[in-house]
Amino acid sequence: MNTILRKQFLAHVGQTSPEPMMIEVARAEGVFFYTPEGKRYYDLVAGVSVSNVGHANPRVVEAVQRQAADYMHIMVYGEMIERPQVRYAARIAELLPGELSSVYFVNSGAEAIEGALKLAKRYTHRTELVSMRRAYHGSTQGAMSLMGEPEGEEWKGAFRPLLPDVRAIDFNDFDQLRLITRRTACVVVEPVQGEAGVRPPVPGWLEALRRRCDEVGALLVFDEIQTGMGRTGEMFAMCKYGVTPDIVCLAKAFGGGMPLGAFVSRKEIMDTLQTAPTLGHITTFGGHPVCCATGLAALEYLLETGTVEHVEGRGVLYESLLADHPQVVEIRRSGLLLAVELGSSAKMFRMMELFKEAGILSDWFLYCDTAFRISPPLTITEEEVRDSARLIRECLDRI
Repeated sequence: MNTILRKQFLAHVGQTSPEPMMIEVARAEGVFFYTPEGKRYYDLVAGVSVSNVGHANPRVVEAVQRQAADYMHIMVYGEMIERPQVRYAARIAELLPGELSSVYFVNSGAEAIEGALKLAKRYTHRTELVSMRRAYHGSTQGAMSLMGEPEGEEWKGAFRPLLPDVRAIDFNDFDQLRLITRRTACVVVEPVQGEAGVRPPVPGWLEALRRRCDEVGALLVFDEIQTGMGRTGEMFAMCKYGVTPDIVCLAKAFGGGMPLGAFVSRKEIMDTLQTAPTLGHITTFGGHPVCCATGLAALEYLLETGTVEHVEGRGVLYESLLADHPQVVEIRRSGLLLAVELGSSAKMFRMMELFKEAGILSDWFLYCDTAFRISPPLTITEEEVRDSARLIRECLDRI
């Protein structure tokens, strides 16, 4: 290990925890990344569902190079006609259901959430925001305000005061839908709760949520930042579960590995951001042309190769190879987003140590430290699923 680089990392790169992983990355390809010493790791996190088309995908690399050679940043977002933005927005509008046709590009998932909140307030002229307990929508102050009580308090308690007039309800609870009222501007929900430890919706709940929002005139906002771009086995989770929101937030894999996000809505809703005030929501680097070209290249790769069609089968294979291990309490899954429940945080943290030795990158969930994550690039092959599952079982044998 480069000790000088290690010291510089600790001294000059802002840290998010007192004990970072400290694995130096030299290169990455497909479902693997490598250290300078040549050690290979299975990437079963994929940047938290970012690298859906695999690392160093030639189509994506070519798109970055080609667009960077043409032009990069020209003007703040929304003023100039830039081909990568227009082509990507049009392609996304073709794929999204209903009238979700107006795309506002931003830089990240948290920014997409912030924009969606402002849009909902602007359109409805209401103030109340409803979110789910054990939800995660980002670390900016507005997005953090939606981290539901009581689980979110560990993260947001030190940063209060946050946004007022926020109500938390329980995901999958039919009775609590009555708490959504005519004061509610919007309800923000992940179709599959990610950081809660992969919690899919129970049958009928998303439909009931949609009906309740329609009854009281609240906008329904889907956070598809982690589930979008094929992760659940459909291009968007809303297609898998058959419910269309008023606004959808996209990021992570949306940029094909580059920083890019968006909130998408019906044009009549999105147009309210144009006036009263004009420039009420602006961004300098949102929709950066290199990021949009990259995201479009990744999307076209998924579509042309049929990668998403194999996602469910790969997820089922992981589940079948791991579910019978005596240390595994439960596997919760939607497509290639899996939580392997061990029932003990001590066992889970021991698995992180064993994974590091075995050449596997995984992690746990913010609100569920008793399960580890499996969310590899969607390009993972059946052989790679079997081999990585073999390594996981060997680690499970050691706890």
